[in-house]
Parts: sequence; C-alpha cells; structure tokens
Amino acid sequence: MSDNQDLDVLEASAQPAKKAGIAHRLYTGEISYDFVGKRNRWYLISGIVILISVAALGFRGINWGIEFTGGADFQAPVKVTATTIDEVRTAVAALNIAGDDLSVTTIGDGTVRVQTKTITTDTEVTAVKAAIAKSVGVEPDAVAYSLIGASWGQQITTQALIALAVFLALVMVFIWVYFREFKMSIAAIVALLHDLVITVGVYALVGFSVTPATMIGVLTILGYSLYDTVVVFDKIRENTHELTSSRLTYSVAANNAVNQTLVRSMNTTIIGVLPVAALLFTGWFILGTGPLKDLGLALFVGMIAGAYSSVFIATPILTQMREADPDMVEHRERLARRAARATEKSARKPKPVTVAVGGQATAATVVDPGTLGLVSAKELDAEARRQRSRQTRSQRRK
Repeated sequence: MSDNQDLDVLEASAQPAKKAGIAHRLYTGEISYDFVGKRNRWYLISGIVILISVAALGFRGINWGIEFTGGADFQAPVKVTATTIDEVRTAVAALNIAGDDLSVTTIGDGTVRVQTKTITTDTEVTAVKAAIAKSVGVEPDAVAYSLIGASWGQQITTQALIALAVFLALVMVFIWVYFREFKMSIAAIVALLHDLVITVGVYALVGFSVTPATMIGVLTILGYSLYDTVVVFDKIRENTHELTSSRLTYSVAANNAVNQTLVRSMNTTIIGVLPVAALLFTGWFILGTGPLKDLGLALFVGMIAGAYSSVFIATPILTQMREADPDMVEHRERLARRAARATEKSARKPKPVTVAVGGQATAATVVDPGTLGLVSAKELDAEARRQRSRQTRSQRRK
C-alpha cells in the first residue's frame, strides 16, 4: 500500500462515524415507542372520536345528494368562466323554487349543471329553464332537463351497501388466507369499520352532501387503510416467526414491528394526503361545490384515519387477542420462570471487591474475594480476635 493510500485510510478512520437516521434507529430497536403497551390510551381516543361521529349522525344526519333523494337536473351549454356558477345560482335562487337544495356545478369547461329538489309542475320547470338560459345567454330550449326519482336513489344506496359488505367479506378471506391467522382478519375489519364511522361522522358534522363521488372516496380509503394494515401485519408475522423459541413476548415483537414500519407509514400518508388536500381545497374554496369537494373530503379524512388505525387500533387489537391464546400464555409463563431463575442465580453470585496487588490499588484490580481467602471488616469485628499465647525460650526450643 502506498503512502497516499495509508494517509487516506488514517484520515477516514479519524473522521467521526455518521449518526444513523431515525428510520434506521427505529428498525434496529435503538429507539422505540410502546404503542402496544399504551393501547388503552388509543382505545379511549378512538372511542371519543367515534362517539362524536355517532352523535353527529344522530342529531344532524347525513345530507344525501340528489342521486339518493331524487330531484331535478338541468344542464346548459356555456363557456365556463370564474363567475358562471355564481351568476347561475343567483338567477335560479331568485325564483324561490329550489330552496336550500340548490346545487350548481360545472361539467368540464362547456356545461353548467343545476340540481334542485323535485319540481312537480311544468310551470316551475319552464321558469327554471328560462332563468338558466338568460344567465348563460342561450335559448331555453337549449337547457336539458331530467327528473331523478327517489326509487333510483334507493337502488343506488342498496347497491353501495351490498358492495361494501362484499368488500369487507373479501378482505377477511384474503387476510385469513394470506397470513393464515383469522385474528388478523378480525383486527383489520375492526380498523376498517373504525375508519368508515369516522369518515361518515365528519360528513355529518360539516354538512357535505353524500354523492356517488363520496361512495368512490369511501371505497378508496378503505383500500388504502387495508394496505397500510397489511404492511404492519406482514412485519408482525416476520417478527413472530418461531416466537416460542425466542425471549420475546408477542406484544414486544408486534410493537417492534410497528416501530420498524412507522417511518414508512408516515411517509406514505404524507405523500398521499398532500395532493388530496390540494384537491379538497380546490373543490371547497375555489369551486365551492361539486364532486371534487365530496371526493376530496372522503379521501382526506379516510387516509388519515386509516394510517392511525393501522398503528393504534389494528395492531393493539391483534396483540390483545393473540396474548390470550394458550400457547402465548404458556410462552409468557416460561419466560417468567426463566427470568426468576436468572434473578436467583445472580443473587447467589459473590460480589467482586477491589484489592491492592503489588502495593497499588487500582479500579482494574478486581478479583473474587473467595479466591483470596479474604473476609470483610464486618466479619472481623463480629469475631473475637485470637492472640497467640507467649512462650518462654526454653519452650520454643522444644
């Protein structure tokens, strides 16, 4: 090796070691948080949020869209501008026909859509078409009109509930087959229902209308929540493989899995929520109404709730159920007996003392007092010191 290479090696060895990142420290167990051990805290938080959601559903109810309750739908061709929605809404609201159920949105950049409650007379239909046509500058005959019956909305609601039930059933079967652990299926379904109740409760609180876009958003966030839960469960399965031959309990191994996947879950959630937040902002504050607002709120609330439930709900529930199994109870008892034997053995082991060897007493000179035949000062004080009896010279010569 040349002198330059020797110098490079010395400089490299002299540099301080680079500090590991938080993701690496969480994965190796250098730092960790006891998510599983504090499960009662997470249950309490989720219980409060769910209670608020249920109360909102009971007192405020769900604001169903026209697709579910029925109503009138008007569409007119127009070059959409920034003031189109406000102009059309003002013109129709002045008739006092639509009431509070008036919804004005745009379809692309060439059509404006007006939805109202069910209109029963031809006179009202004609008046609404004339107001829309005047505000956008077209003939009344150019305004298309269709009536959406309440029975059609009921069919959509029934189909949505059937789709949700089939989805949950398939999720249970998939997780059961993939992980070969039925308790993981139960924990995942509880987490999904947790997310669903919170999302619907937020809709009731803010008063957004539930539309087909909302249904799409709900099914999307359920899939997202399931993905996050499966990632954590997959790491739990890896950590608990041959658990009975290790010194870890199921709770400790599962908590390690949560810490090891925590950074990944946070990064995935942040990356997914940012564009959804932009979508919600556009639909709520810029457009004011429409499918973007409904879809954005469902995705925003559901993705955050899904990331929370995979860590704070699904894993603690799974751990609580698995720890109650007979094999895990026996494993914990075996570890407790092993720890008790280790403690008893450590208590019987003699403690080392520092002695002077060669006239110098250093901290490094530590030996077992039993090997030197030494006794402690307390033992010397407790015993009566024995003095040798004096003998005469003649007695010593004998």
